[in-house]
Amino acid sequence: MIDRSLNYGRNQIGKFLQRIPEVRHALDLGAGRGDDLALVRAAFPEANCHAVECQQEAALALARSGIDAAVLDIERERLPWADNSMDLVIINQVLEHVKDHFWLLHETSRVLGPGGYLVIGVPNLASLHNRILLFFGRQPTPIANTSAHIRGWTTGDLGRFLAIGGCYKKVGRRGANFYPFPALLARPLAWLFPGLAWGSMTLWQKRPDAEYGDAFVRFPAEHRLETNFYTGGEV
Repeated sequence: MIDRSLNYGRNQIGKFLQRIPEVRHALDLGAGRGDDLALVRAAFPEANCHAVECQQEAALALARSGIDAAVLDIERERLPWADNSMDLVIINQVLEHVKDHFWLLHETSRVLGPGGYLVIGVPNLASLHNRILLFFGRQPTPIANTSAHIRGWTTGDLGRFLAIGGCYKKVGRRGANFYPFPALLARPLAWLFPGLAWGSMTLWQKRPDAEYGDAFVRFPAEHRLETNFYTGGEV
């Protein structure tokens, strides 16, 4: 039986945290119940944890646990933290739900300090089970039109997207879950073949010598993308 809890890649996030020397301020965009921030607290007990959550009830629960939680629209609003104020930003199982990803990564890059780390987890459009589905003319599950997902990602395409910012380097990659296998097999298979795993978990560093300006929000106009993207200003 498939263990879908592995889709969130929390074991992989824990491994990534072991590679980060220090975290004083961590931000989780789309924090849910705070499970990813719990990993941060375990690894860095002195870290100040911040979160964005669109659900008021979830944000209140996060606040009760001592997390600085904000309720806002990550596709339209500025994050309420200063430039270069975060050492770690987590965006786990969020980008597949987002249309205005240029704005989201603009704000992420603004608040993440030089040398800081970015953890991104997304369903892998190039997973083994999605390749099989497409071979037989079936819709890949990450972009099923009956789901809440509106965007599909592969690790390579995520890298090309982050390259727009001109300030990130990839320092880690791991796979999360492996359909259609049970957990006993899914864990080692995801480790051996991350490019075929259900989820793509990646760790990026904002290079200490690279400054971010506004490249993400300039991109749609500069490349004349034929759709409307929010890039700041009035909604």
